[in-house]
Amino acid sequence: MEHIKGLKENSDLAFRDVYTRYHAQIYGLVFSRTKSAYISEEVTQLTFIKLWKQREILRENLPLNVQIFGMARQVMIDIIRKEATRFKHEGLTANTPFTDCLIESIERKDLLRLLANDIENMPKMRRTVFELSRNEGLTHKEIAKVFSISPKTVEHHIGKALVQLKQHLYSIML
Repeated sequence: MEHIKGLKENSDLAFRDVYTRYHAQIYGLVFSRTKSAYISEEVTQLTFIKLWKQREILRENLPLNVQIFGMARQVMIDIIRKEATRFKHEGLTANTPFTDCLIESIERKDLLRLLANDIENMPKMRRTVFELSRNEGLTHKEIAKVFSISPKTVEHHIGKALVQLKQHLYSIML
């Protein structure tokens, strides 16, 4: 109950303690139900935002874990409904069940997040060359000119980046 009092008094320390205590539990609960890292991260983040915004109306006679997991459940339902509505507006084919489309989209977001993380963790030069090639559409010659390196070196960096991404994709598909 002391955390509730601290939260109501705008204590950053109380909030950090609650965050540390419940973050992994909320993420794990949502992940066990959705099997989606994307939704789990979104729900966890939005739950703590909601907790902070509603800190003044927390009930002191109800354990904090009951209140925070209730918020997480509601946030999870809201996100899934939002995703479902978005899919309806994007239009589904008559042969594709709605839930299959929703699951595919969630998996696609998870995959894109993993790829973005892999690219972010590449060595700086490899990442920069790869991003200039793929995101900016520069040719090998143009990239080589920017960094005063040979086009073969650019090709080498891009090849290494693609191998790294393919290896990680292969390992998660198993």
